[in-house]
Amino acid sequence: MTSAVRALWKDHKVLLAGFVLALAVMLFFAVRSVLFWVYWADPAHREEPIAGWMTPRYVAHSWAVPPTVIREALAIPSDTRRMTVSSLADERGMTTEEVILQIEAAIAAFRAQNPQADR
Repeated sequence: MTSAVRALWKDHKVLLAGFVLALAVMLFFAVRSVLFWVYWADPAHREEPIAGWMTPRYVAHSWAVPPTVIREALAIPSDTRRMTVSSLADERGMTTEEVILQIEAAIAAFRAQNPQADR
């Protein structure tokens, strides 16, 4: 087996390096996907009480609503990334509790309009 790898390395260095790189990237994303699935499959992460450390996208995942529902309710530009609820409140001169109330109202409104939405 090692002689085959040596022969490949000798004759096709770029091809073998590209294959190994592609394999590493695939492995990275496979592990990441499994960890993501395990985390969100845990019932403890469903409908968690909203806290200042959470991002709007995290809240959307936890409460099983589309992320756009939270973004639109808080008027967050689509290019904004990784902003926590508390930093969003600070930026707007509001308290974290006020922003949390806006999020909770948006979730309640979405669920009232979409009673069949997966919970």
